[in-house]
Amino acid sequence: MAPLKFCANISWLFTELQDFSHRIYAAAAAGFQAVEAAWLYDCELQELQRAREATGVDVVLINTPPGDVKAGDLGLGAIPGREAEFRQGLDLAVKYAKALDCKRIHLMAGRVPVGSHRTAVAKEMEAIFVQNLNYAADVLSKEGITGLIEPINTRITDPRYFLDSPHQAVNEQMSELFQDLFHWQIMDGNLTENIHKYFPMIGHVQIAQVPGRNEPDSAGELNYSYLFNTLETYDYQGYIGCEYKPLGEYQKVEHKFNS
Repeated sequence: MAPLKFCANISWLFTELQDFSHRIYAAAAAGFQAVEAAWLYDCELQELQRAREATGVDVVLINTPPGDVKAGDLGLGAIPGREAEFRQGLDLAVKYAKALDCKRIHLMAGRVPVGSHRTAVAKEMEAIFVQNLNYAADVLSKEGITGLIEPINTRITDPRYFLDSPHQAVNEQMSELFQDLFHWQIMDGNLTENIHKYFPMIGHVQIAQVPGRNEPDSAGELNYSYLFNTLETYDYQGYIGCEYKPLGEYQKVEHKFNS
């Protein structure tokens, strides 16, 4: 079995550096061979390209733009009436992904509108999401890019996020599923069985300890030695994104996980 591969989420790590291109250099210096990020769109694309080329670090995942964050947006994929904005955001994500040779884009679902009850809008939002995902699948397949969807927990992180469990996600007709063990544990637990059940659809994994969302080896309820061994047993070939709030130093963090 090939050893697990870890990438630094530079939206969460190296945040003492404001510019994402500088965080790529920092990730490389810490021993990471790959990075992922939520939104790189405030950074000059040429600077990101220079950092990637200078370090040899791969960019393995980015998100579609969130929309108007100040107005409460966190993705547009399932939001009624925002289809044109979703497509514009997808075009921007594809532009950055192609320039950075990134082969995966997280297609963010978005939040249940303020004042709306989840059950009342669920069918409409699901229909919009499927429509947008099908559109994105056509666009991305022409570019050799894979789209992923990610359930985000609604108990701690974001009470209004539309896509909140792997069981809901499998109904959304995407080829690959985003397994963030932090979110999956909070919403459903039963991680061993869920890894087994959904492994053929899992295209990316992220890690953080529960409940504090800190380093995997910090105090918490998840046994990451066991979970890593489980992924190795299934011969998981993708990257594992380190998306957590570091409590301490994270230099050589990849080597520590692989030890």
